[in-house]
Amino acid sequence: MRSRRGGGGNALRRFLLVLALVPAVQPAQAQTTLRVEFVQVESAELTFDAALTGTVQAKDSVDIGFRLGGRISEVLVREGDRVTQGQSLARTDPLQQEQALRVAQAAVAAAEATEAQASQALERADAMLKRGVGTRAALDMASQALSSASGGLARSRAALGQARRALDDTVIRAPGDAIVTARWADPGQIVGAAQKVISLASATGREAVFQTPDTPLLRDAVGAPVSLTGIDFPDLHMTARVTEIAPLVDPATGSVTVRAEIDDAPPTASLLGAAVRGAVHFPAGRGIAVPWTALTSMESGPAVWLVGDDSRVTLTAVQIERFANGRVILGAGVSPGQTVVGAGSQMLYPGRLVTDASSSTGQD
Repeated sequence: MRSRRGGGGNALRRFLLVLALVPAVQPAQAQTTLRVEFVQVESAELTFDAALTGTVQAKDSVDIGFRLGGRISEVLVREGDRVTQGQSLARTDPLQQEQALRVAQAAVAAAEATEAQASQALERADAMLKRGVGTRAALDMASQALSSASGGLARSRAALGQARRALDDTVIRAPGDAIVTARWADPGQIVGAAQKVISLASATGREAVFQTPDTPLLRDAVGAPVSLTGIDFPDLHMTARVTEIAPLVDPATGSVTVRAEIDDAPPTASLLGAAVRGAVHFPAGRGIAVPWTALTSMESGPAVWLVGDDSRVTLTAVQIERFANGRVILGAGVSPGQTVVGAGSQMLYPGRLVTDASSSTGQD
């Protein structure tokens, strides 16, 4: 009987000791407040950043040649030359056109003489009819002869104009201020009508041309901003906006051509054809973005620590749409207006009392 009483007394003493320790631990733990980063959950416009590589091209370019074929006598420009509107670029041998012009000039002179004779004949026939010594038929014939002579003069003058234009067409002139990007012919070469001789790029207006995989985000990408950095010119930084997206995929490359007009391109010929890196910021609708430091995990998958009205945290499962630069895009799990924990989330457990680290009132 003594041994039983002794054993029961020991158990009772151990139980009382536990009861005495529990109250001492719990208040100390409850009073510990952890300072962490509070992140307000907000719905915002989202962008999808794609890194692309492309080249700088002229917004407007043209290949020009002679209206009529012939043997090239001079090419007056080289690749990279800047030209002004109306400047001569190349010439063909004008011998045939000069001969044709002289023939047309002679024809006009003959037609003018014929018209003058017909006009004098009409005046005489009219005067004779008024004196009563001429006939109406003679007057009509003189009038018809003058009309025929006037028509012949008009045709001769039209032929003269064509001959002058043909002579002018032996010279290629710049249609506007431009930069010569290629020269396709040399002196002595025989070219056909409209055959490409010189390629020009407009002196102003530059665009970046990219090849990108097809994605549904391209449907709303027109007008999206682009940040450009030069590869050949590392100090070159420019901005652009997407102006054109090819409606079809290139079967040779399996990609889509995207053109972006550059806002502040320097007007230098060396920029044409330069390789650039482009960060295209495609609009991706609205969503919830939180810093990557807010992301943690639970048995069912990714989660974040949600701050309640009592400043205690709760582990809440979330759905991740995608990852961005320094951010995580959430599709479900939290709502605008709620608060989650950013930096410091790795030190939390359910029910932990937290305070905003940016607030001056908070206990460590």
